[in-house]
Amino acid sequence: MSDCLFCKIIKGEIPSSKVYEDELCYAFYDIDPQAPVHFLVIPKEHIASAADVNESNAAVVAHIFTVIAKVTKQLGVDSYRVVSNIGLQAGQSVFHLHFHVLGGRDMTWPPG
Repeated sequence: MSDCLFCKIIKGEIPSSKVYEDELCYAFYDIDPQAPVHFLVIPKEHIASAADVNESNAAVVAHIFTVIAKVTKQLGVDSYRVVSNIGLQAGQSVFHLHFHVLGGRDMTWPPG
């Protein structure tokens, strides 16, 4: 999608602090971190949100969770939260599926 912020990051049109990349996904540090460790993992395929995951693209979501486990281990983070906002009311501001990974501090409940 040509006007999507995250698609532009994947293409290298907008700079980011890359954490990880492979053929299916891209991970980068959040520009406004909410925890000592805060990165996002996005599929390279444009999927608007978790509400748009279906049988044909579900494998990339499973792959993303294996990447999250790998990257957090590499960063030495053994306790973390994974968040995906779906829709405006939930706080989704970029309509490209993404998972926030937050760690390095106590997480409170309920959030927000």
